Amino acid sequence: MDFPAALLFFALLFFSSKALDSCGSRPHNSDLSIIPIYDECSPFNSPRPESRVNKIINMASKDSARVKYLSSLVAQKATQVPVASGQQVLSIGNYLVKVKLGTPGQTMFMVLDTSNDVAWVPCSGCTGCSATTFSPNASSSYGSLDCSLPQCTQVRGRSCPAGRVVACSFNQSYGGDSSFSANLVQDSLTLANEVVPKFAFGCINAISGNSVPPQGLLGLGRGPMSLLSQTGALYSGVFSYCLPSFKSYYFSGSLKLGPVGQPKNIKTTPLLKNPYRPSLYYVNLTGVSVGRVRVPITPVYLEFNPDRGSGTIIDSGTVVTRFVEPVYEAIQNEFVKQVKGPFATIGVFETCFDALENAEPPLITLHFQGLSMKLPMENSYLHTSAGSLACLALVPVPTNVNAAMNIIANLQQQNHRILFDVANSRLGIAREACN
Repeated sequence: MDFPAALLFFALLFFSSKALDSCGSRPHNSDLSIIPIYDECSPFNSPRPESRVNKIINMASKDSARVKYLSSLVAQKATQVPVASGQQVLSIGNYLVKVKLGTPGQTMFMVLDTSNDVAWVPCSGCTGCSATTFSPNASSSYGSLDCSLPQCTQVRGRSCPAGRVVACSFNQSYGGDSSFSANLVQDSLTLANEVVPKFAFGCINAISGNSVPPQGLLGLGRGPMSLLSQTGALYSGVFSYCLPSFKSYYFSGSLKLGPVGQPKNIKTTPLLKNPYRPSLYYVNLTGVSVGRVRVPITPVYLEFNPDRGSGTIIDSGTVVTRFVEPVYEAIQNEFVKQVKGPFATIGVFETCFDALENAEPPLITLHFQGLSMKLPMENSYLHTSAGSLACLALVPVPTNVNAAMNIIANLQQQNHRILFDVANSRLGIAREACN
Protein backbone atom coordinates (compact mmCIF):
# COMPACT_ATOMS: atom_id res chain seq x y z
CA MET A 1 0.00 0.00 0.00
CA ASP A 2 1.52 3.37 -1.02
CA PHE A 3 1.61 6.32 1.36
CA PRO A 4 -1.46 8.28 0.05
CA ALA A 5 -3.57 5.11 0.05
CA ALA A 6 -2.42 4.26 3.57
CA LEU A 7 -3.16 7.79 4.74
CA LEU A 8 -6.67 7.59 3.25
CA PHE A 9 -7.24 4.19 4.87
CA PHE A 10 -6.30 5.40 8.36
CA ALA A 11 -8.34 8.59 7.94
CA LEU A 12 -11.42 6.54 7.07
CA LEU A 13 -10.72 4.23 10.00
CA PHE A 14 -10.42 7.20 12.37
CA PHE A 15 -13.65 8.87 11.28
CA SER A 16 -15.52 5.56 11.28
CA SER A 17 -14.44 4.89 14.86
CA LYS A 18 -15.50 8.43 15.85
CA ALA A 19 -18.92 7.83 14.32
CA LEU A 20 -19.33 4.56 16.16
CA ASP A 21 -18.15 6.18 19.39
CA SER A 22 -20.86 8.83 19.10
CA CYS A 23 -23.23 6.30 20.61
CA GLY A 24 -21.12 6.14 23.76
CA SER A 25 -21.51 8.33 26.83
CA ARG A 26 -19.25 11.36 26.88
CA PRO A 27 -16.23 10.37 29.01
CA HIS A 28 -14.77 13.83 29.68
CA ASN A 29 -17.21 14.97 32.38
CA SER A 30 -19.58 13.64 35.01
CA ASP A 31 -22.79 14.33 33.04
CA LEU A 32 -24.92 11.38 32.01
CA SER A 33 -26.03 11.36 28.38
CA ILE A 34 -29.71 10.99 27.54
CA ILE A 35 -31.32 9.58 24.39
CA PRO A 36 -34.92 8.97 23.30
CA ILE A 37 -35.86 5.31 23.55
CA TYR A 38 -36.28 5.13 19.75
CA ASP A 39 -32.97 6.90 19.07
CA GLU A 40 -30.41 5.64 16.55
CA CYS A 41 -28.18 4.59 19.47
CA SER A 42 -30.91 2.97 21.54
CA PRO A 43 -30.75 -0.84 21.75
CA PHE A 44 -34.56 -0.77 21.59
CA ASN A 45 -34.80 1.10 18.28
CA SER A 46 -37.00 -0.85 15.88
CA PRO A 47 -35.36 -1.77 12.56
CA ARG A 48 -38.74 -1.20 10.91
CA PRO A 49 -38.72 2.26 9.29
CA GLU A 50 -41.29 4.59 10.83
CA SER A 51 -41.72 8.34 10.53
CA ARG A 52 -40.89 10.55 13.52
CA VAL A 53 -44.49 11.79 13.61
CA ASN A 54 -45.94 8.28 13.67
CA LYS A 55 -43.56 7.39 16.51
CA ILE A 56 -44.74 10.36 18.54
CA ILE A 57 -48.42 9.62 17.85
CA ASN A 58 -47.83 6.00 18.85
CA MET A 59 -46.00 6.98 22.04
CA ALA A 60 -48.58 9.62 22.94
CA SER A 61 -51.36 7.05 22.59
CA LYS A 62 -49.81 5.21 25.54
CA ASP A 63 -49.92 8.28 27.79
CA SER A 64 -53.39 7.44 29.13
CA ALA A 65 -52.06 4.62 31.33
CA ARG A 66 -49.35 6.90 32.70
CA VAL A 67 -51.80 9.73 33.40
CA LYS A 68 -53.97 7.24 35.29
CA TYR A 69 -50.95 6.12 37.32
CA LEU A 70 -49.83 9.68 38.12
CA SER A 71 -53.35 10.56 39.23
CA SER A 72 -53.57 7.55 41.54
CA LEU A 73 -50.31 7.99 43.45
CA VAL A 74 -50.86 8.28 47.19
CA ALA A 75 -48.57 8.66 50.17
CA GLN A 76 -47.32 5.48 51.76
CA LYS A 77 -46.78 5.24 55.48
CA ALA A 78 -43.77 3.24 56.62
CA THR A 79 -45.92 1.04 58.87
CA GLN A 80 -48.61 0.24 56.30
CA VAL A 81 -48.43 -2.63 53.81
CA PRO A 82 -50.29 -1.73 50.58
CA VAL A 83 -53.10 -4.04 49.43
CA ALA A 84 -52.70 -5.86 46.11
CA SER A 85 -54.99 -3.46 44.23
CA GLY A 86 -52.62 -0.58 45.00
CA GLN A 87 -49.94 -1.79 42.61
CA GLN A 88 -48.46 0.78 40.23
CA VAL A 89 -49.72 1.25 36.69
CA LEU A 90 -47.18 2.91 34.42
CA SER A 91 -46.55 3.62 30.78
CA ILE A 92 -43.22 3.01 29.11
CA GLY A 93 -40.72 5.85 29.41
CA ASN A 94 -39.21 7.57 26.42
CA TYR A 95 -35.70 8.60 27.48
CA LEU A 96 -32.76 6.42 28.43
CA VAL A 97 -29.60 6.86 30.48
CA LYS A 98 -26.60 4.57 30.21
CA VAL A 99 -25.40 3.35 33.62
CA LYS A 100 -23.36 0.50 35.07
CA LEU A 101 -24.40 -1.83 37.86
CA GLY A 102 -22.17 -4.05 39.97
CA THR A 103 -18.42 -4.65 40.30
CA PRO A 104 -17.14 -4.80 37.61
CA GLY A 105 -19.83 -2.64 36.06
CA GLN A 106 -22.43 -4.16 33.76
CA THR A 107 -23.88 -1.69 31.23
CA MET A 108 -27.64 -1.13 31.31
CA PHE A 109 -29.85 1.32 29.39
CA MET A 110 -32.44 2.42 31.94
CA VAL A 111 -35.54 4.56 31.40
CA LEU A 112 -35.34 7.98 33.09
CA ASP A 113 -38.48 8.67 35.15
CA THR A 114 -38.98 11.72 37.39
CA SER A 115 -42.28 10.45 38.79
CA ASN A 116 -41.10 7.04 39.94
CA ASP A 117 -38.95 6.16 42.93
CA VAL A 118 -37.67 2.61 43.16
CA ALA A 119 -35.19 1.63 40.43
CA TRP A 120 -35.39 -1.86 38.95
CA VAL A 121 -33.63 -4.01 36.35
CA PRO A 122 -34.18 -7.51 34.93
CA CYS A 123 -31.80 -10.04 36.48
CA SER A 124 -30.32 -13.25 35.08
CA GLY A 125 -32.68 -16.19 35.19
CA CYS A 126 -35.66 -13.87 34.84
CA THR A 127 -38.75 -15.37 33.23
CA GLY A 128 -40.11 -13.29 30.36
CA CYS A 129 -37.22 -10.80 30.34
CA SER A 130 -35.13 -9.57 27.42
CA ALA A 131 -31.76 -11.04 26.49
CA THR A 132 -29.86 -8.28 28.33
CA THR A 133 -30.05 -8.79 32.09
CA PHE A 134 -28.00 -7.92 35.15
CA SER A 135 -26.01 -10.85 36.55
CA PRO A 136 -25.77 -10.71 40.38
CA ASN A 137 -23.31 -13.64 40.44
CA ALA A 138 -20.82 -11.65 38.36
CA SER A 139 -20.72 -8.76 40.84
CA SER A 140 -18.48 -8.83 43.92
CA SER A 141 -20.44 -5.97 45.56
CA TYR A 142 -23.94 -7.45 45.23
CA GLY A 143 -26.07 -8.04 48.31
CA SER A 144 -29.69 -8.93 49.06
CA LEU A 145 -31.99 -6.99 51.42
CA ASP A 146 -34.47 -8.63 53.76
CA CYS A 147 -37.80 -7.61 55.23
CA SER A 148 -36.30 -6.43 58.51
CA LEU A 149 -34.45 -3.52 56.88
CA PRO A 150 -35.93 0.00 56.63
CA GLN A 151 -35.52 0.09 52.83
CA CYS A 152 -38.10 -2.66 52.49
CA THR A 153 -40.81 -0.61 54.23
CA GLN A 154 -40.53 2.01 51.48
CA VAL A 155 -41.37 -0.31 48.57
CA ARG A 156 -44.87 -0.51 47.14
CA GLY A 157 -46.42 -3.94 46.73
CA ARG A 158 -43.93 -5.62 49.05
CA SER A 159 -44.53 -9.10 50.45
CA CYS A 160 -43.22 -9.72 53.97
CA PRO A 161 -44.78 -12.53 56.04
CA ALA A 162 -45.26 -11.51 59.67
CA GLY A 163 -42.64 -12.83 62.08
CA ARG A 164 -40.28 -14.11 59.39
CA VAL A 165 -36.99 -12.60 58.19
CA VAL A 166 -37.00 -13.32 54.47
CA ALA A 167 -35.85 -11.57 51.30
CA CYS A 168 -37.76 -8.36 50.59
CA SER A 169 -39.86 -9.11 47.51
CA PHE A 170 -42.47 -6.98 45.76
CA ASN A 171 -44.88 -7.07 42.83
CA GLN A 172 -45.92 -4.21 40.58
CA SER A 173 -47.92 -3.75 37.40
CA TYR A 174 -46.71 -1.67 34.47
CA GLY A 175 -48.30 -0.16 31.38
CA GLY A 176 -51.77 -1.53 32.06
CA ASP A 177 -51.08 -4.94 30.53
CA SER A 178 -47.82 -5.98 32.20
CA SER A 179 -46.51 -6.83 35.65
CA PHE A 180 -43.30 -7.99 37.29
CA SER A 181 -42.00 -9.50 40.52
CA ALA A 182 -38.65 -8.56 42.04
CA ASN A 183 -36.42 -8.82 45.09
CA LEU A 184 -35.01 -5.69 46.71
CA VAL A 185 -31.19 -5.81 46.51
CA GLN A 186 -28.20 -3.48 46.61
CA ASP A 187 -25.07 -3.02 44.53
CA SER A 188 -22.73 -0.35 43.19
CA LEU A 189 -24.27 2.04 40.66
CA THR A 190 -21.89 3.88 38.33
CA LEU A 191 -23.15 7.17 36.89
CA ALA A 192 -20.58 8.53 34.42
CA ASN A 193 -17.52 8.99 36.68
CA GLU A 194 -19.33 8.65 40.03
CA VAL A 195 -19.88 5.41 41.94
CA VAL A 196 -22.83 5.10 44.32
CA PRO A 197 -22.11 2.17 46.70
CA LYS A 198 -24.90 0.02 48.12
CA PHE A 199 -27.60 1.46 45.86
CA ALA A 200 -30.93 -0.27 46.56
CA PHE A 201 -33.01 -1.41 43.57
CA GLY A 202 -35.38 -4.13 42.45
CA CYS A 203 -33.90 -7.25 40.85
CA ILE A 204 -36.69 -8.52 38.56
CA ASN A 205 -37.17 -12.29 38.44
CA ALA A 206 -40.35 -12.54 36.34
CA ILE A 207 -42.23 -10.37 33.83
CA SER A 208 -45.69 -10.81 32.36
CA GLY A 209 -46.58 -8.73 29.29
CA ASN A 210 -44.56 -6.60 26.86
CA SER A 211 -44.58 -3.08 28.32
CA VAL A 212 -41.87 -3.32 30.98
CA PRO A 213 -38.73 -1.42 29.83
CA PRO A 214 -36.29 -4.13 28.65
CA GLN A 215 -33.32 -2.95 30.75
CA GLY A 216 -35.11 -1.36 33.69
CA LEU A 217 -35.99 2.04 35.10
CA LEU A 218 -34.10 4.70 37.08
CA GLY A 219 -36.42 6.66 39.37
CA LEU A 220 -35.68 10.35 40.02
CA GLY A 221 -38.82 11.08 42.02
CA ARG A 222 -38.93 12.60 45.50
CA GLY A 223 -39.60 9.39 47.46
CA PRO A 224 -37.17 7.83 49.97
CA MET A 225 -36.04 5.08 47.56
CA SER A 226 -35.31 7.28 44.55
CA LEU A 227 -31.85 7.97 43.20
CA LEU A 228 -32.14 11.53 44.51
CA SER A 229 -32.88 10.39 48.07
CA GLN A 230 -30.29 7.61 48.13
CA THR A 231 -27.56 10.02 47.00
CA GLY A 232 -28.46 12.98 49.23
CA ALA A 233 -24.95 13.32 50.63
CA LEU A 234 -23.40 13.12 47.15
CA TYR A 235 -25.72 15.31 45.06
CA SER A 236 -27.45 17.46 47.71
CA GLY A 237 -30.92 16.93 46.21
CA VAL A 238 -30.06 18.71 42.94
CA PHE A 239 -30.19 17.50 39.35
CA SER A 240 -31.07 18.82 35.92
CA TYR A 241 -31.59 17.42 32.45
CA CYS A 242 -31.80 18.54 28.86
CA LEU A 243 -33.99 16.25 26.76
CA PRO A 244 -33.06 16.10 23.06
CA SER A 245 -35.70 16.19 20.37
CA PHE A 246 -37.14 12.86 19.24
CA LYS A 247 -35.59 13.58 15.83
CA SER A 248 -32.05 13.90 17.21
CA TYR A 249 -29.48 11.11 17.13
CA TYR A 250 -26.93 9.72 19.56
CA PHE A 251 -26.37 10.70 23.18
CA SER A 252 -26.98 14.42 22.81
CA GLY A 253 -29.05 15.06 25.95
CA SER A 254 -27.55 15.21 29.41
CA LEU A 255 -28.39 14.56 33.05
CA LYS A 256 -26.39 16.68 35.51
CA LEU A 257 -26.32 15.41 39.09
CA GLY A 258 -25.41 17.69 41.99
CA PRO A 259 -25.11 21.49 42.35
CA VAL A 260 -21.72 21.74 40.60
CA GLY A 261 -21.98 22.77 36.96
CA GLN A 262 -25.63 23.79 37.08
CA PRO A 263 -26.67 27.05 35.36
CA LYS A 264 -26.22 30.03 37.68
CA ASN A 265 -28.61 32.62 36.28
CA ILE A 266 -31.60 30.43 35.58
CA LYS A 267 -35.14 31.67 36.26
CA THR A 268 -36.96 29.53 38.80
CA THR A 269 -40.43 28.80 40.10
CA PRO A 270 -41.29 27.24 43.49
CA LEU A 271 -41.49 23.46 43.72
CA LEU A 272 -44.65 22.44 45.55
CA LYS A 273 -45.19 19.19 47.44
CA ASN A 274 -48.41 17.24 47.66
CA PRO A 275 -48.45 15.07 50.83
CA TYR A 276 -50.84 12.65 49.12
CA ARG A 277 -48.62 12.28 46.04
CA PRO A 278 -45.17 12.92 47.53
CA SER A 279 -43.11 11.59 44.61
CA LEU A 280 -44.39 14.12 42.07
CA TYR A 281 -42.88 17.49 41.19
CA TYR A 282 -45.66 20.09 41.40
CA VAL A 283 -45.31 23.64 40.10
CA ASN A 284 -47.67 26.61 40.15
CA LEU A 285 -48.97 27.07 36.60
CA THR A 286 -50.72 30.45 36.60
CA GLY A 287 -51.82 30.70 32.98
CA VAL A 288 -51.34 29.96 29.27
CA SER A 289 -50.99 32.35 26.33
CA VAL A 290 -51.74 31.69 22.67
CA GLY A 291 -49.65 34.22 20.75
CA ARG A 292 -50.06 37.53 22.61
CA VAL A 293 -53.41 36.62 24.15
CA ARG A 294 -53.58 35.41 27.74
CA VAL A 295 -56.23 32.67 27.67
CA PRO A 296 -59.14 33.25 30.10
CA ILE A 297 -59.00 30.23 32.43
CA THR A 298 -61.04 29.80 35.61
CA PRO A 299 -58.37 29.78 38.39
CA VAL A 300 -59.79 26.71 40.15
CA TYR A 301 -58.65 24.52 37.23
CA LEU A 302 -55.03 25.60 37.68
CA GLU A 303 -54.73 25.98 41.44
CA PHE A 304 -52.66 23.61 43.55
CA ASN A 305 -54.99 21.80 45.95
CA PRO A 306 -53.70 18.53 47.48
CA ASP A 307 -57.12 17.66 48.92
CA ARG A 308 -58.69 17.70 45.45
CA GLY A 309 -55.58 16.32 43.74
CA SER A 310 -55.48 19.35 41.45
CA GLY A 311 -52.44 21.25 40.25
CA THR A 312 -49.69 20.88 37.65
CA ILE A 313 -46.72 18.51 37.60
CA ILE A 314 -43.65 18.35 35.39
CA ASP A 315 -42.89 14.81 34.21
CA SER A 316 -40.22 13.18 32.03
CA GLY A 317 -42.21 10.07 31.10
CA THR A 318 -45.41 11.54 29.64
CA VAL A 319 -45.01 12.38 25.95
CA VAL A 320 -47.49 15.23 25.30
CA THR A 321 -48.59 17.96 27.74
CA ARG A 322 -52.06 17.27 29.11
CA PHE A 323 -54.56 19.80 30.44
CA VAL A 324 -57.83 19.13 32.23
CA GLU A 325 -60.75 19.56 29.84
CA PRO A 326 -61.83 23.13 30.79
CA VAL A 327 -58.24 24.40 30.43
CA TYR A 328 -57.70 22.64 27.11
CA GLU A 329 -61.02 23.94 25.75
CA ALA A 330 -60.09 27.51 26.66
CA ILE A 331 -56.71 27.15 24.89
CA GLN A 332 -58.31 25.49 21.86
CA ASN A 333 -61.01 28.18 21.57
CA GLU A 334 -58.42 30.97 21.53
CA PHE A 335 -56.24 29.03 19.08
CA VAL A 336 -59.16 28.55 16.66
CA LYS A 337 -59.75 32.32 16.73
CA GLN A 338 -56.20 33.00 15.55
CA VAL A 339 -55.67 30.19 13.02
CA LYS A 340 -57.44 29.51 9.72
CA GLY A 341 -59.48 26.30 9.52
CA PRO A 342 -60.62 23.73 8.70
CA PHE A 343 -59.38 21.65 11.63
CA ALA A 344 -58.85 17.90 11.91
CA THR A 345 -57.96 15.24 14.47
CA ILE A 346 -54.99 12.87 14.14
CA GLY A 347 -54.52 10.28 16.89
CA VAL A 348 -54.62 12.04 20.27
CA PHE A 349 -54.10 15.45 18.65
CA GLU A 350 -57.48 17.16 18.38
CA THR A 351 -56.42 20.48 16.82
CA CYS A 352 -54.67 19.97 13.48
CA PHE A 353 -54.61 22.56 10.68
CA ASP A 354 -53.14 23.36 7.27
CA ALA A 355 -49.56 24.57 7.85
CA LEU A 356 -49.41 26.11 4.34
CA GLU A 357 -52.35 28.36 5.14
CA ASN A 358 -50.84 29.17 8.54
CA ALA A 359 -47.11 29.56 7.95
CA GLU A 360 -46.56 31.29 11.31
CA PRO A 361 -49.10 29.97 13.82
CA PRO A 362 -49.10 31.60 17.28
CA LEU A 363 -46.62 30.24 19.80
CA ILE A 364 -47.72 28.86 23.14
CA THR A 365 -46.42 30.32 26.42
CA LEU A 366 -46.76 28.57 29.77
CA HIS A 367 -46.82 30.98 32.70
CA PHE A 368 -45.52 29.81 36.05
CA GLN A 369 -45.08 31.70 39.28
CA GLY A 370 -41.90 33.68 38.71
CA LEU A 371 -41.20 32.72 35.08
CA SER A 372 -42.74 32.17 31.66
CA MET A 373 -41.81 29.36 29.28
CA LYS A 374 -42.34 30.45 25.67
CA LEU A 375 -42.44 27.29 23.61
CA PRO A 376 -40.57 27.47 20.27
CA MET A 377 -42.29 26.17 17.14
CA GLU A 378 -40.89 22.65 17.57
CA ASN A 379 -42.33 22.47 21.11
CA SER A 380 -45.68 24.02 20.20
CA TYR A 381 -46.52 22.11 17.02
CA LEU A 382 -46.10 18.70 15.46
CA HIS A 383 -45.81 18.69 11.67
CA THR A 384 -47.35 15.48 10.42
CA SER A 385 -46.64 13.31 7.41
CA ALA A 386 -50.26 13.76 6.25
CA GLY A 387 -49.72 16.38 3.56
CA SER A 388 -49.29 19.88 4.99
CA LEU A 389 -51.09 19.21 8.28
CA ALA A 390 -49.64 20.37 11.59
CA CYS A 391 -51.10 19.80 15.04
CA LEU A 392 -51.17 21.80 18.24
CA ALA A 393 -48.92 19.68 20.49
CA LEU A 394 -51.21 19.93 23.52
CA VAL A 395 -54.03 17.52 24.36
CA PRO A 396 -56.73 17.11 27.01
CA VAL A 397 -56.54 14.64 29.88
CA PRO A 398 -58.15 11.35 28.70
CA THR A 399 -61.89 11.21 29.38
CA ASN A 400 -61.55 7.80 31.08
CA VAL A 401 -59.17 9.21 33.71
CA ASN A 402 -60.64 10.90 36.78
CA ALA A 403 -57.90 13.50 37.12
CA ALA A 404 -57.73 17.17 38.06
CA MET A 405 -54.01 17.29 37.32
CA ASN A 406 -52.24 19.02 34.44
CA ILE A 407 -48.99 17.46 33.18
CA ILE A 408 -46.11 19.32 31.49
CA ALA A 409 -44.64 16.53 29.34
CA ASN A 410 -41.34 15.77 27.64
CA LEU A 411 -42.28 16.99 24.13
CA GLN A 412 -42.63 20.52 25.55
CA GLN A 413 -39.48 20.18 27.67
CA GLN A 414 -37.20 19.19 24.79
CA ASN A 415 -34.19 21.46 24.27
CA HIS A 416 -34.67 23.11 27.65
CA ARG A 417 -32.51 22.74 30.76
CA ILE A 418 -34.88 21.69 33.55
CA LEU A 419 -33.30 22.15 37.00
CA PHE A 420 -34.72 20.33 40.03
CA ASP A 421 -33.41 21.86 43.28
CA VAL A 422 -35.34 19.91 45.89
CA ALA A 423 -33.17 21.17 48.75
CA ASN A 424 -34.31 24.75 48.04
CA SER A 425 -37.78 23.83 46.72
CA ARG A 426 -37.34 25.40 43.30
CA LEU A 427 -37.48 24.38 39.65
CA GLY A 428 -35.54 26.22 36.94
CA ILE A 429 -36.22 26.37 33.20
CA ALA A 430 -33.94 27.75 30.48
CA ARG A 431 -33.56 27.23 26.75
CA GLU A 432 -30.64 24.97 25.80
CA ALA A 433 -29.88 23.28 22.50
CA CYS A 434 -29.06 19.71 23.45
CA ASN A 435 -29.69 18.10 20.04
